[in-house]
Amino acid sequence: MSAALQLYAQLTEAQDEKTRARLIADAFDALEARFPQITDLATQGHVRESELRLQKEIKEVEARLQKEIKEIEVRLQERISRVEVQLKQVEVNLHKAMAAQTRWLLGGLAVLGAVFKLADLLIT
Repeated sequence: MSAALQLYAQLTEAQDEKTRARLIADAFDALEARFPQITDLATQGHVRESELRLQKEIKEVEARLQKEIKEIEVRLQERISRVEVQLKQVEVNLHKAMAAQTRWLLGGLAVLGAVFKLADLLIT
């Protein structure tokens, strides 16, 4: 027999109000003992409220992260631009060094050619 039916049977058999009150108090006591955290149970409203709060917090975190990502992208783009400028400067310097080296080499060959002509003239 279920606890509710048992309580009903006891109440109908009780002879006075004091006994009935005691039976009801015992039933509540048994119920509280069986479910000690009944006041801590979350209601559907509590769950929905928590869900909405979490959704709001998630949106706030997403917005903050998107802002941080954009800031990082801007900083990276600035760094990339600086590196590109430095790379172009290195390229220009390399071309200048190659041109100077080529001029030196051609000048050296011209001097060497002149030395050979002089040697040829002196030998003949």
